[in-house]
Amino acid sequence: MKIHDSSSLVGLPPTKGLVIEGKLVRLREKKISDAHDEYRWYADKELSELDATSPLNMSFAVFLLDYSLEIRSSQFRRFPMAVETLDGKHIGSCTVYDIDEKKGEAQIGILIGEREYWEHGYGTDAMKTMTDFVFRTTTLNRLYLKTLDWNTRAQKSFAKVGFVPCGELQRSPYHFKLMELTRERWESLQSHAGEEKVL
Repeated sequence: MKIHDSSSLVGLPPTKGLVIEGKLVRLREKKISDAHDEYRWYADKELSELDATSPLNMSFAVFLLDYSLEIRSSQFRRFPMAVETLDGKHIGSCTVYDIDEKKGEAQIGILIGEREYWEHGYGTDAMKTMTDFVFRTTTLNRLYLKTLDWNTRAQKSFAKVGFVPCGELQRSPYHFKLMELTRERWESLQSHAGEEKVL
């Protein structure tokens, strides 16, 4: 993982100018120019179903106004990053949110909006890149997520990063699987990866 940023890291840093490079993807700050893609993704019925939400129902002009305010406002308790391929194609977003410094935990979510990049490892690499960054640069001890119980493709992807089941959640009419990755487990996975490289 490569991090391109000149600022010192105390907790999660401002996203401005930050670039985190993985094996297949690059995480970078969100830009106004990303709005067209995100509007298209959030208006997509299938993508909305995967996220247990309703498709976007507003004009692009209204969405653009909200989007510009969101990416320019304080990122307290949120760490949103765009996901792009190493050759610069914008394909999704990955966000750490509900950051609770007292509990030392945060929720993480991902959206790969471009279907041609599904099932090729891009989502898995984006999650691994983000979780590695969080555990290497902050004192957070736990990342957790929720996914619809029938979304086994996402669950398998998260398991490859190291997330394990930790419960269930019912929010009518949706039933979610909860998964978590603790710092202890992450460190164990890092040490095993190091051992495999030595062998």
